[in-house]
Amino acid sequence: MEEQLMGGKTVVVTGATSGIGLATALGLVQKGAYVIGVGRSKAKCTEAEALIKTTAPKTAITFFQADLASQKQIRELAIKITKKVRAERNGVLDVLINNAGTYCSWFMTTDEGFELQFAVNHLAPFLLTHQLLPLLMAAPNGRVISVSSGSHYGTILYWKDLQLRKHYNGLWAYKQSKLANLLFIAELNRRFVTNSTLRAYAADPGLVNTEIGFKNTTGLAHWVWGKRRRKGRRPEDAAATSIFLASDPAVQKTDAIYWKDCKPTPPSRYVNRFDARQRLWGLSEKMCGVKYADYGLGS
Repeated sequence: MEEQLMGGKTVVVTGATSGIGLATALGLVQKGAYVIGVGRSKAKCTEAEALIKTTAPKTAITFFQADLASQKQIRELAIKITKKVRAERNGVLDVLINNAGTYCSWFMTTDEGFELQFAVNHLAPFLLTHQLLPLLMAAPNGRVISVSSGSHYGTILYWKDLQLRKHYNGLWAYKQSKLANLLFIAELNRRFVTNSTLRAYAADPGLVNTEIGFKNTTGLAHWVWGKRRRKGRRPEDAAATSIFLASDPAVQKTDAIYWKDCKPTPPSRYVNRFDARQRLWGLSEKMCGVKYADYGLGS
């Protein structure tokens, strides 16, 4: 019964080579889904695919390599996924899980000139979702899931310097990017409900024992994460909410967008600000050079 829950479904999971993403991909293939994993390192993609096939021999999974800090690579990734899904999955993508994320203690920019955390944690999901919309819209009950964080509570967007170029703080940049996840999902779901059968959700994995705090960090931040992550849950436990949102049929009938421990949870009040959602949406479209209205998802 477990394997039949996602039987015939196709799911894309970004950041699927380690941590929460790897656990999510493994959990979904064990439920019968065909998973397309995405990872930044080709070697790690190969390792993750081998690990999943060893753990669950009868599963179907493939990996594509892409650096989601690069909008050029995101577009190339979307083309590869589209060709794969049209050729082998009847052109239907049932679920997109925007799981990939990063943290950085110092100010770094992408090739396109965007602050790294804002680019990977927010703009990448915004652009990839747009690029895969035709496949998602072909699904009877398609879903878009973004992995956010409780760190969005108590946070606002600093509109005058959204990418914190003048006064950068790694933690604040991370918190802003996770708030942006919620604003995107809330607005995306509003447009979905009005114009399609698609739905959008955000998953809060809680504090997780992963390597994210060791990447692009030094000194105090590196030391603090080493201490803090010991209190975190296993990636397998943290992945449960994303897997639940991707697979449970009842989720499609709820209006809740923010979930933790497989239960709906109220997001911060800032997420309900329509003006903030619209403003971020417009800025994100300009930064990514796309228009959601092209797919009937205008304002």
